[in-house]
Parts: sequence; C-alpha cells; structure tokens
Amino acid sequence: MITEYTEICILCGRPRTDKHHLLNGRDRQKCDEDGIIIPLCSVCHREIHKNATCEKLCKIAGQLAWEKDFYKNGNSGNAREKFRKKYLKSYL
Repeated sequence: MITEYTEICILCGRPRTDKHHLLNGRDRQKCDEDGIIIPLCSVCHREIHKNATCEKLCKIAGQLAWEKDFYKNGNSGNAREKFRKKYLKSYL
C-alpha cells in the first residue's frame, strides 16, 4: 500500500473497509503486486469513483508512488519509461 497506515481511510480517518487500486481495469493484479493501493472506507471509495478528477489524481499519485519506489529499491534507468512498459500508459 501507498501508506503505512493500512487500517484507516486515507481520506477521512474512519476504519478501512475497502482498498482502492489507483490504476484500474486490467492493471488491478499489477497494482496488488506493486502496492499501488490506498485504504479507504466505503463512503470515500464510492465518492472517488463518482469524481473523474479524483480518479485522474489517483492514477497520477499511483504512478508517482511507483516511480519513487523504483528508485528507492535501487533501480536505475528511466522510471517513467519502465512504468510505461509495465502499465502500457503514463499518467504524467
């Protein structure tokens, strides 16, 4: 997960009931593997999916977190290009 606080909603602080994959569709399994997930309560999760701007910002945040971890884990090279190859798209 993107945060170390996995048992509370990242937006409102209520107990986590859901996890939100920051990249959706065919990339859910990759998100699970890469930890591109945030903890949410069911109310905040529904609200994110209703708001196109929130959805887009989630994708941007997910890519930025992935790129940060790419370098943090000692990798070298162009993180953005590696992300593009893995997820077939860049949100930045």
